[in-house]
Amino acid sequence: MGKTPSTPATRLLREKGVAYTEHPYRYEDRGGTRVSARELGVDEHAVVKTLVMEDEANAPLVVLMHGDREVSTKALARQLGRREIRICRPEVANRHSGYQVGGTSPLGTRKAMPVCMERTILDLPTIYVNGGSRGFLVGIAPKDLVALLAPTLVDVAIAP
Repeated sequence: MGKTPSTPATRLLREKGVAYTEHPYRYEDRGGTRVSARELGVDEHAVVKTLVMEDEANAPLVVLMHGDREVSTKALARQLGRREIRICRPEVANRHSGYQVGGTSPLGTRKAMPVCMERTILDLPTIYVNGGSRGFLVGIAPKDLVALLAPTLVDVAIAP
């Protein structure tokens, strides 16, 4: 697979002394968490996608969700006391995060953004989040991610 990339996400993890594992895989355009889970041989539920969304005032936020679930934007808006939450257009998400869509990590984003995390992610022993590059995930304990990001825990998962 070649050398694993050094990204703002992996630099942050090293700087904070957080234990993590590196998992490069063959990226497929529009393959999503289904492809990364298959390539790594892990349950798609443990692959956590990083979604950059925005509210009615175009204020960005990051949502962490199980790979095999979707986000109920109505439930999210209600839980956050906002009128509306929607996914950002790719070019807007790239600008906010500093990462390319498909390689967006919740760690080391260009702009500090509030993070929301599906509560049940905490039930998993290890999760796989994007390491800041397409085709590169990092394995990390959910409690370590919580310590780094201080996310708002939400209950907004819906089956696709």
